Amino acid sequence: MKTADLASSLHSNSLAGPPPTVWIAPLLFLTGVALLVAAFYDGLQNMVMTWSKEEYSHGYMIPLVSLFLLAQKLPLVARYRSDGQWSGLLVVLAGYGLLLLGELSSLYVIIQYGFLVSLTGLVVAFVGFRGLRYSWVPLFYLVFMIPLPNFIYFNLSSELQLISSSIGVFILRLFDISVFLEGNIIDLGSYQLQVVEACSGLRYLFPLMSFGFLIAYLYKAPLWQKAIIFLSTIPITVFMNSFRIAVIGVTVDHWGIAAAEGFLHYFEGWVVFMACLGLLCLEIWLFHRLSRRPGNIIDSVQLDLPGADANKQTRASLAKFHAPFIGALLLTAAALPVSLMADGRQEQIPSRLQFTSLPLFKGGWMGREGRLETTIADTLKVSDYVIADYQHNDGGLPVNFYVAYYESQRKGASIHSPRSCIPGGGWRITSLEEYPLDTVPTAGGTPLTVNRVIIEKGDVRSLVYYWFQQRGRIITNEYLAKWYIFWDSLTLNRTDGALVRLTVQVPDTTDIREADQQMQKFLREFNPMLADYIPN
Repeated sequence: MKTADLASSLHSNSLAGPPPTVWIAPLLFLTGVALLVAAFYDGLQNMVMTWSKEEYSHGYMIPLVSLFLLAQKLPLVARYRSDGQWSGLLVVLAGYGLLLLGELSSLYVIIQYGFLVSLTGLVVAFVGFRGLRYSWVPLFYLVFMIPLPNFIYFNLSSELQLISSSIGVFILRLFDISVFLEGNIIDLGSYQLQVVEACSGLRYLFPLMSFGFLIAYLYKAPLWQKAIIFLSTIPITVFMNSFRIAVIGVTVDHWGIAAAEGFLHYFEGWVVFMACLGLLCLEIWLFHRLSRRPGNIIDSVQLDLPGADANKQTRASLAKFHAPFIGALLLTAAALPVSLMADGRQEQIPSRLQFTSLPLFKGGWMGREGRLETTIADTLKVSDYVIADYQHNDGGLPVNFYVAYYESQRKGASIHSPRSCIPGGGWRITSLEEYPLDTVPTAGGTPLTVNRVIIEKGDVRSLVYYWFQQRGRIITNEYLAKWYIFWDSLTLNRTDGALVRLTVQVPDTTDIREADQQMQKFLREFNPMLADYIPN
């Protein structure tokens, strides 16, 4: 062939682009990802639905950002990839094990993390551990799209509410505003502000932490500076949320509650979050100035994508696939029908009496039924509940009786522990102990064991009994209760249960033992009936 003809042939080939075989391996990898999405669809669908909440609305961006980070590292992944690892199949299988466990227990968070594990296994089978070395950050970044388990979310929210309220009140006092704090209630005299769950700051914390991790990873700086940038997102969020609460208090003090409501609607959204981002960027700028790095601060942030030459080499390297990857792909395809069968498991909901049939008159006790506020009931997501004040005709202290029942604790609804909720109402826990009630036997004949709590608010003192009653068990430890939800979901296909709480207000002139006797007297009458309303 003449030189001119050879040059012409090469030119025509370059115009035609890479041969079709170059795309076979990437297409097979994408096929494997699609099979994983289909297998883990139930958990991933629940995750995407959670993104509609403000706290997790950043979730839509996480996969796109992860793809951007992967695109930056693809040349390195391609250059240092190995022939794939058979151990990747074990990682894929471990992810499917989590899928099966999550489907049987209907705990979506297990399914969601199982997806990331299987995806990591697919990557290991494709590029080996050497390639994973340069792609683990894009994979790890996907963790930020997964919602927290409910009981962790609620406990974290309660703690942040208390912290934000305290700091907000401190800032208000700096403005010489007279204010009194009881738990999450800020008393300004003429008005009261309640720092509810939506004001905990989680709607800023989760997206800011994901952004902080991203910018710390892209920032060209020592590891200790990256760590500080990421960890600082927590105090920045807490401070700015507290500052927002303080600003609302100032507007209420000067212009009344109506002005605050209008200002709150504007201020609590993007303004606060953008201010958080501004403080984070200011922190990076200070690091840049103190380090005296040459060039612009923008040059210290890796935002470039590989060039055309690098892309050509990457395509050539990733065009090869090996036996471990084919094995992982076949395993993914073979496990898909099994996951779809596990997806069809329906939870058992036991029959029970509704609390509307609970007697208000029994054994000398006369009750007056109450109702939860609509906003509180919506937050708790209870299936059924009773709240009533009972007084015995022989006199004695009145007993407040509250039971919150959940027919299922799988899909976002779960019992709120009084240990987290009590401080939010401004109460201080002065005593907390497990307390066996020898005078109140259970169905098995053993004494009923409760959490006995003494709480105080100012000069007011109350005695509280509470326990978790679920599927035949009386449990006082909230974490043990969560474990049994998981275990019984696997073994019994049930997650129903209830919180039972009794409260007696104890005057200063009354011995606390009288309150104990009154509540135990009430329980001897009503506790045997609970099995009809809380199934064993």
